[in-house]
Amino acid sequence: MRRPVAVVAGMGLLAASGMVAALGPEASNASSHREAPLIAGDPQADNTDLYAFTSPDRSDTVTLVANWIPFQEPTGGPNFYPFATGARYNIKIDNDGDAEPDITYRWTFRNEDRRGNATFLYNNGPVTSLSDPNLLFRQHYTLQRITRKGTRTLIRDAVAAPSQTGAASMPDYARLRSQAITRVPGGGRSYAGQADDPFFLDLRVFDLLYGGNLKETGNDTLRGYNVNTLALQVPKTDLALGRDPGRNPVIGIWSTTDRRGASAKLGHHSADGYHQVSRLGNPLVNEVISPAGLKDAFNRLAPAKDHTVEPLVQRVLKPEVPELVQKIYGIKAPPAPRRDLFEIFLTGLAKNSGGPLGTDLNSQLLNKDVHRKRFTPAEMLRLNMAVPVTRDANRLGVLAGDLQGFPNGRRLSDDVVDIELQVLEGAAQTGRPVPALAAGDRVNYNDAAFGRWFPYVALPHTAAVNQAG
Repeated sequence: MRRPVAVVAGMGLLAASGMVAALGPEASNASSHREAPLIAGDPQADNTDLYAFTSPDRSDTVTLVANWIPFQEPTGGPNFYPFATGARYNIKIDNDGDAEPDITYRWTFRNEDRRGNATFLYNNGPVTSLSDPNLLFRQHYTLQRITRKGTRTLIRDAVAAPSQTGAASMPDYARLRSQAITRVPGGGRSYAGQADDPFFLDLRVFDLLYGGNLKETGNDTLRGYNVNTLALQVPKTDLALGRDPGRNPVIGIWSTTDRRGASAKLGHHSADGYHQVSRLGNPLVNEVISPAGLKDAFNRLAPAKDHTVEPLVQRVLKPEVPELVQKIYGIKAPPAPRRDLFEIFLTGLAKNSGGPLGTDLNSQLLNKDVHRKRFTPAEMLRLNMAVPVTRDANRLGVLAGDLQGFPNGRRLSDDVVDIELQVLEGAAQTGRPVPALAAGDRVNYNDAAFGRWFPYVALPHTAAVNQAG
């Protein structure tokens, strides 16, 4: 029996009762777009979305984009939306399939605040450069690359792009963004600053799946809101196992936030007092897969532990959404156990993964130098860096035959809500979309155009979201 299937079969033996009890929600923070009960208490640690794709204009590199602080109203002054100085923002890479981070990129921030008792303003005149004296508050960041061999500082004390306070204050934000792009040793680039929230969807899914008859679709709930973005472009050789993307093209990616002093029984923690309080890999997993009682716990769980927590794995093998769709819309749910979902979300796709989909795409098992006995099923975003850039990207990704799209990594333009809804309804098994749900949420693209060059995310909005009256 291949190991991933054996893990499922033996799940009850692996999950200790003490571990499940320790996953209670009583002392944690959480991540993503407010999907866990305690997220409202710490929006600066709230990791909203993660993207990973081969750079369309630099095909020898990969771009990683992670966003924090959701639902930023553009007019939300006077303090606007700084990164937290008491947090560590991480993007982690597993290139050998053991669900442990082989590479961690870490951002930390410090404030330069010149307001004091003189003013409440973020800026006291037009800001035309990052060094403009009219900009009274700015943030500096340090970027480190952490491996088992040690820690290397890639960027020290770079200036992040500020929050966009308005067209009069920052008439050319594109220029500020350009100045905030910093070169990384070895051929990479880094950006930290505000951006349009690139996730597009209709969140009225929570009203009995769009009103019980799909009448509540077509409104991009995140239209007009901003986020804080950390974007990093690095050569593929910096990410691949053995620095050889030809032999080992597949990587797993997830992002986390660490807080100093936060309580987290099972979270990653270190000797200097930091604890993991946020975690994100594939989109919407914690929103629609995890039950309410485990949502906070998922955010402090290390990927290497995923396969040992039976309640979480069972939610993959028997997800709630298809049963709700059957109850509300009369569309028959695919039979459980859903080993197709286990393969997509926990092992990646490979013919030798033990899953039913029978295709080689994005499992680290495809890497020639992986030790297969150490391979560990874990929830993470997986990217095959060898798949060429698609000239005309299809928003439905792999389901539409576009192998560069989600779930093979995630591009900014991938319509993950429609993709995941079809996958949950069995489209990955049949190779055909469910016709009754073909329209999805009827939000098929972002409200702002993405850029053609790094960091690709759209510029932040300046208009108030509430335009009524």
